[in-house]
Amino acid sequence: MARKVLAAAVGECIHIIGVRNFLEIAQRMGLETVYLGAAVPAEELTRAVASQSPEIVGVGYRLSSTSCRAVLDVLREQLDAAGLLAGRIYLFGGTRATGDVAREAGWFDTVFDGTESREDVFDTLRRLCGEPASGEHNEGTIRAEGLVARLRSRGSLPIIRHHIGLSTVEATEAAVRDLASSGLVDVISIAPDQMAQEAFFRPAERQGVRAGAGGVPLRRREELERLYAASRCGAEPLCRCYSGTNDVFEWAEMLLDTIRNAWCAVPLSWYNRMDRRGPRPLATSLVEAQRLMRWHAERGVPVEVNEAHQWSLRRAPDAVAVAAAYLAAYNAKRAGVRHYVSQIMLGTPAGIAPARDLAKALAICGFVEELHDDRFTSFRELRPGLLSYPAEFEAARGQLAFSTLCAMHLRPEIFHTVAYTEGVQAAGPEEILGSVRLVRRVMRSVTAGFPVDAVLQDEMVRAHASWLRSEADAVLDAIRRLGRGVDDPLADAGTLVRAIEIGILDAPDLEGAEGGRGIVSTAICDGACVAVEPATGRRISEAERVERLLEQSWGGV
Repeated sequence: MARKVLAAAVGECIHIIGVRNFLEIAQRMGLETVYLGAAVPAEELTRAVASQSPEIVGVGYRLSSTSCRAVLDVLREQLDAAGLLAGRIYLFGGTRATGDVAREAGWFDTVFDGTESREDVFDTLRRLCGEPASGEHNEGTIRAEGLVARLRSRGSLPIIRHHIGLSTVEATEAAVRDLASSGLVDVISIAPDQMAQEAFFRPAERQGVRAGAGGVPLRRREELERLYAASRCGAEPLCRCYSGTNDVFEWAEMLLDTIRNAWCAVPLSWYNRMDRRGPRPLATSLVEAQRLMRWHAERGVPVEVNEAHQWSLRRAPDAVAVAAAYLAAYNAKRAGVRHYVSQIMLGTPAGIAPARDLAKALAICGFVEELHDDRFTSFRELRPGLLSYPAEFEAARGQLAFSTLCAMHLRPEIFHTVAYTEGVQAAGPEEILGSVRLVRRVMRSVTAGFPVDAVLQDEMVRAHASWLRSEADAVLDAIRRLGRGVDDPLADAGTLVRAIEIGILDAPDLEGAEGGRGIVSTAICDGACVAVEPATGRRISEAERVERLLEQSWGGV
């Protein structure tokens, strides 16, 4: 077990900030440190290693790659001649260019090239000292508690999730291995193509659907096992996968058996004929969604109901999305779910103003978290919305950074990173890891003391969140009135289906969709998406809108 660390900037290099920061981290871990300074010749470093007998030696060099190669060759020759290479650990710190030279040299245990966080350096030293890393996978954790255990060990930053689903299984397998070995991604979400989601268990029905449309073309359970095996390196991230749009229970059981599905993601009202994501009618899929939540709850698996943003993606009033978020969590709790992942997509619908967007997210968090008790708790998962991403990659990077900053105001436990390329094309590991590094940098800056609470205390933000809550209450009250005589209308599948059919839960882009109504008109007014009169553009409240629907469809309820 390491007890002493010695470090220096070597050769002609006078850059010592990285060396000092490294030794500061070592001191915080209780290690004895020896600092030799800047521009230390190979002979002096060799003598110090011989006299001080450190278990770990840090070598820093930030000049050109050509000069770095010469310096490291001389240093290795001197250390080897003195018999000091064996029996101790050598680390290198520098730039990407000099880091590549150090990797090629082959005698360093770890190479830091400036892309790492302080947490990464801590984790490296913990490993060298025989301690578990902060994000290390716990093989003793049972499936049901994998997510909860990861969250409890996350430190000050959210855990990072990203999806991957390239056009072949082989490419996706290689990408999963790259993401896992980086140690930067805590949760890898496998994204299957549409054919897999709909017809994995029905080979005869696969004709007419293009393979690889929207994700990786999974056709055999062994392919999921390969992807999971590829993830068992680095920080051994949790793995999960989208639910099927058909044969949902067969999908659920296969995902638990193959990739140890960290949590289930299932919509309440979607993945059916209404959104053309699957062959089931709305009434069938909604009942199966409720049963699927219960199926996972019985097995202790956390559940995410990705419902609210589906309405916002189709330009529903913001209040409808807030009400849908509550319905999703409410139905999960009624199904016996103990740990609930509350996903909130920012920047959706297009045109929503950032302050209104934060107010909407704040309303959702408050609404959902009122359901907390000793049997039900939720975790905030924030993510950028694709509709907010420009097509130009540099501009999209800026939007990703801004979305991350906005999300951190809500103090998420999980951040679903969406790579900057995703508005145009699926991201590979290089784009994903670049995006994750950007996100982690923003997060570290925020947790260093950025006053996020001040924005949430803004009078306009709080007033708009309160107004959205009252508007969403009007939507939920209409559903209760619609289901009068039913024991629990908000969890009654028949009542919820009728609420969609008559337009209490509605969005303009559902026009012509089977099961949905699509008669509501919306517009961005003062930065928020609200219901309007089609002819005049006049804003109307949700209370007024749903009252008309109840009168027209049911003669008042």
